[in-house]
Amino acid sequence: MQRVCFLLKVRSGMVAEYRERHKDVWADMLAALSEAGWRNYSLFLREDGLLVGYLETDDFEAARAAMDATEVNARWQAEMADFFEELDGQAPDAAMRPLAEVFHLA
Repeated sequence: MQRVCFLLKVRSGMVAEYRERHKDVWADMLAALSEAGWRNYSLFLREDGLLVGYLETDDFEAARAAMDATEVNARWQAEMADFFEELDGQAPDAAMRPLAEVFHLA
C-alpha cells in the first residue's frame, strides 16, 4: 500500500467556497474515487489556502490514471480548477506532486 500526501494552494478569496463545495461531493465522484482505488482520502485546508491531501492506494499512478479515464473526474476537475493557484494550465489532480515520506510510525 502507498500512502500519498500532496500540497496545493487554494486562492485566498476562495477558501470558504472551497470548503462549501466539499460538504456535498457528488455521489458519482465518490464512487469513482473508491472504484479507482483511492482509500482513506482526506483533504485538510488551512485558512491561508494551503491544502494538504492524503490518500492510501495500492498504486498511485494507476489510481490517478483510473480517475483520468472517468467522465465525472473531468467535470469535477473543471469545476475545481479556478480555486487553485499555480496550476500552469493543468487540472488540479494533474498538479498533485506527492511529497516524499521521511517518517512513519505504524
